[in-house]
Amino acid sequence: MSNIRYLLLRRIVQLSLLFFYFAANAYGWKVLQGTLSSSILFETIPLSDPFAIAQMFAAGAVLAADVLIGAAVVILFYGIIGGRAFCSWVCPVNMVTDAAAWLRRKLYIDKIERKVWVSRNTRYYMIVLALIVSFVSSLAAFEIISPITILNRGVIFGFGGGAGVLAAIFLFDLFVLKNGWCGHICPLGGVHSLIGKFNFIRVRHNSDNCTLCMKCKEVCPESHVLSMVGKRSESVAGIECTNCGRCVDVCNDDALGFDIRNYLKQN
Repeated sequence: MSNIRYLLLRRIVQLSLLFFYFAANAYGWKVLQGTLSSSILFETIPLSDPFAIAQMFAAGAVLAADVLIGAAVVILFYGIIGGRAFCSWVCPVNMVTDAAAWLRRKLYIDKIERKVWVSRNTRYYMIVLALIVSFVSSLAAFEIISPITILNRGVIFGFGGGAGVLAAIFLFDLFVLKNGWCGHICPLGGVHSLIGKFNFIRVRHNSDNCTLCMKCKEVCPESHVLSMVGKRSESVAGIECTNCGRCVDVCNDDALGFDIRNYLKQN
């Protein structure tokens, strides 16, 4: 159980959030109402997706105060504590892409020479593109096609043709590009990378305990952030770490664990 503790916790959080969104629509529960784009927690705390709000602003929409407050709440939480944890602990599409990554390893697809190359910076270009298209079209461009929105609304209101988008992401990650959607393309992942650049909760590596088994890099969806493994003891510095905890789960050497980032001393 110790090698899946964070994975299990993430699934509990992700499925619980989907259930509460569904229950608000189906049973009138007041725990969490709305969607991942805009919600209200316990009928008191507004929560808004900062990227959706940025697109709406670019599209020329007049935004209500509670929507802006909701975006500020989310930015403060992930900026100070969570980092890019939205992608691994909240986003429901993470369950689809994790399933594809698991199957890739089981089928040894990772051992096959990669024929497709996509820059990890593509997600940042997608942010700019979404804002430009939103400005030109007067619509929140990415929200219309976002698989995150499709899956979230599908659970709440029922799936339609959008299920094909999720199947396409699964197949893309499985056969075309490892961690393709979350690790290279999704603009919301890029937004949360930028928001969480200075967050305090980070995975820390202890090189004295490390035996260079490299299991952590095998399961990490953003393995480049573990560049210090086997070299030096320090916290993950890369902004693209999702704080998923899978590297901690699979490390049998007690060389990785969550810690509070210390800006006052050098790593």
